[in-house]
Amino acid sequence: MVDSRNPNLSAGATNFASSEEGWRQNLGRSNLTGLRSRWFTGKEPVYGQCPGVRADGCITSLPMPDLSTCTRDDVRNYFDNSWTITEILFSALNKEEAFYRPPYHTLRHPLIFYYGHPAALYVNKLRVAGLIDSAINWNFESLFETGVDEMSWDDMSKNEIVWPRIELVHEFRKKVYETVCGVIENHPDLEVGHGLLDQHHPLWALFMGFEHERIHIETTSVLIRELPVDLVEVPLQWPSLHPSAHQEEVAVPLLGRDFPDNHMVLIDPQTVEIGKPADFPSYGWDNEYGHKLASVSEFQVSTQLISNGEFYAFVATGGYSDKSFWTEEGWRWRAYRNTKFPTFWVPSGPIGSHRYRLRTTFEVISMPWSWPVVVNHYEAKAFCNWLASRDSEGRNYRLISEQEHQAIRKKAGISNYSADSCPANIDLRWGSESPVYSHPTEIGISDVFGNVWQWCEDDFNPLPEFRIHPYYDDFSTPCFDGEHKMIMGGSFISTGDEASPWARFHFRPHFFQHAGFRVVSSPVTNDGGAVLIGKDDEHPYETQKMLSDYLLLHFGDSEQQMPFMNELNGATKFPKRCSDLVTEWADKIGLTCNRALDIGCAVGGASFELAKSFGSVTAVDISQKFIETANSLKKTGELAFELVEEGQITSSHHVRIDDLDRGKVEFRRADACSLPPEFVDFDAVLIANVLCRISSPMSLLNRLAGDRGIVKPGGLLVMTTPFTWMEEFTPREVWLGGFVDKDGAPRCSIDGLKKAMSSHFDLLHEDDMPLLIREHRRKYQLIFTKATVWQRKS
Repeated sequence: MVDSRNPNLSAGATNFASSEEGWRQNLGRSNLTGLRSRWFTGKEPVYGQCPGVRADGCITSLPMPDLSTCTRDDVRNYFDNSWTITEILFSALNKEEAFYRPPYHTLRHPLIFYYGHPAALYVNKLRVAGLIDSAINWNFESLFETGVDEMSWDDMSKNEIVWPRIELVHEFRKKVYETVCGVIENHPDLEVGHGLLDQHHPLWALFMGFEHERIHIETTSVLIRELPVDLVEVPLQWPSLHPSAHQEEVAVPLLGRDFPDNHMVLIDPQTVEIGKPADFPSYGWDNEYGHKLASVSEFQVSTQLISNGEFYAFVATGGYSDKSFWTEEGWRWRAYRNTKFPTFWVPSGPIGSHRYRLRTTFEVISMPWSWPVVVNHYEAKAFCNWLASRDSEGRNYRLISEQEHQAIRKKAGISNYSADSCPANIDLRWGSESPVYSHPTEIGISDVFGNVWQWCEDDFNPLPEFRIHPYYDDFSTPCFDGEHKMIMGGSFISTGDEASPWARFHFRPHFFQHAGFRVVSSPVTNDGGAVLIGKDDEHPYETQKMLSDYLLLHFGDSEQQMPFMNELNGATKFPKRCSDLVTEWADKIGLTCNRALDIGCAVGGASFELAKSFGSVTAVDISQKFIETANSLKKTGELAFELVEEGQITSSHHVRIDDLDRGKVEFRRADACSLPPEFVDFDAVLIANVLCRISSPMSLLNRLAGDRGIVKPGGLLVMTTPFTWMEEFTPREVWLGGFVDKDGAPRCSIDGLKKAMSSHFDLLHEDDMPLLIREHRRKYQLIFTKATVWQRKS
């Protein structure tokens, strides 16, 4: 266990940092004070000049443009509104350190990344759509392209990137602003009388940039909320806290005085429709489209979001120390973080006295007990179980499902939500949460939309007829993995598409967002129709059977892998042959063998072999079980395992790794579609049988080159793949080949791969490489992978 509660929620918290922390190498290079006199790279937030600035000088959000009727001015105003909200938010950072200090949990980039990220995406997507021809700053557009979706709450790998100076990113933003304005001012299809700007129109990429920026307005505000409070200040143009924030401090909240009673209301059975029509005239993310008709059973739901006051009882009665209320993974997270109360509650007395204040985005205030509590999914589920344990009628409690959220909207008559038809704390009307009773509907349920997002039981999932969009093929699909939980309804800072009725967003269950929850009571057999991915069928790469088969594949000798036909010995020991191919060609081209990267390392056979020739090896895989096993082998050098002989009969086997420094290999869990940005300039990279098992092959291939490519100029790349395309792993729209095009011509995958690689790599060698995988003693798979060897152009 580590004491990794957020130490940054009170003044002076910066003193907790060690001067040896790697991120501090970024300090002492920027004159932030001087920069502030020319901070705004777009419209300054002045009433009458910047769209969305009110007469009181504070900014709020404009509504989304109607893509069937929007004028050039409408589009420019919406862009200026988005851009200036972002810059007001970053103007809250009052020291250079605020830009470069990683969040306390180390699971996301420092804020300098998010200062450059939306701008980089504008450029990249406008280029993909053909709206601009060239890069503005290739290095920045690569560095700031991909954010972090870490695989686990205990991924403590340190990000020690040397980030650009603030002034340089500021100048980059200025150039991007001018470029986007140029597209808006000059594109002919924004003339009066244009048709619907739908998903097939190149200008879709422009609106994609707007909505992407608005997502990061919200996520950035959470990261600011996690910073030490002395590193931020309240921007003059930011909306005020809700008036209920200004109250005297109350140590122990009293029901009926400090927070309201939260009773349950019955929602009758009904049928709901989920999915945004393809011709609806506003921008939407790919996961919003499709159509689902769902029958929702009767359920009871809390009229209000769970308030700080309600949650206080869970905290004060020991809810954080009682394992019985927590899911297995939730308890592991709680114990690892040593969490004892919600992350934005600030102790105002000794631990155990249960006296708290609240950290808002920019300041610490007296605890508003009537506001909704902000927690992660694990905490919300624990509260539900605690509540059930105290219910005198023995009722079961859980979180709401997506279908049930839709049913509440329908019964309340607000399924076609707009800011005018359903008053809500959304679109930056206020700069904080508000009391949970502030925005009731006709059926007595408050905050159907807005205030805070609502955690759902559902895993993030595609609707029937889901299709990826080619401009952003990895926006949703990597997260249809059973490890991301849905959130519905938006928050006080949600704007644009996030504040629309079509929004379907998600986060990992340990993440913090401006998110809370309401509770549902129903029979145990009624799960609200929640969609759970991978709960019935374990992921194929996380099973014990697959682990054992891969241990044999990676470390077994030829006779163990194929005891019947010596002729097939050439197909055994595949990982070693992959490693040998790397070292053979490294020698042929005179490569300096300092650093190697093994993508899709599985249990580490090739990684350990590479360590015999390279100074260090970084190895990554998506499978938690594979990485845990590889790290165990690294630590002990040996491992026992069982193999299936036939039926229920198994045999015992033993792996032993000798004759190398195992400490030269670092194993990390990572998604090949979203590799950490610090992965740059490796001498050699091995990608074995990965391309046809990931959601976006081009996301990986695009990381190989460029100013921050994972392969250094002149470096070596070895890839093997059988091109076994399956929609279970890779959406049909992003296959490199293996299909017939619209003209009836077959498109072969090797041709698609060569085309994708040709700009930045020279093909040195290709071959058909056999691979033998044992299923049981008398059944084997014989596969012929296509092996290609490439050298990055200098």
